[in-house]
Amino acid sequence: MFVNVIQFPAVKEGKDKEFREWFDWSNEVYSHFEGFISRRLLESKKKGTYVGLVEHESEETFMAMHLSDERQRAWDRVEALLDGSPKPAFYEVVEGLYMRKE
Repeated sequence: MFVNVIQFPAVKEGKDKEFREWFDWSNEVYSHFEGFISRRLLESKKKGTYVGLVEHESEETFMAMHLSDERQRAWDRVEALLDGSPKPAFYEVVEGLYMRKE
């Protein structure tokens, strides 16, 4: 599994609701790509600072999505809501996921 962690810059004043709506909309766009597993938005305890967590089957499927016209359109739509550019970090899962059984 390939994981992309995106540190979003500050969302412009008064644009938080619009940013969250964009994230929901873009989840729908990205969910149709081959290899897509999940995408989540995390907010820090300080409020107003966001991190995106994207899971894909492989780096190849992630890059196919990342280099697509759909992804560029999504970026064009959110760029004006942010004070700066997101900072990505990339990871590969090296150990399995353990989930507690009820």
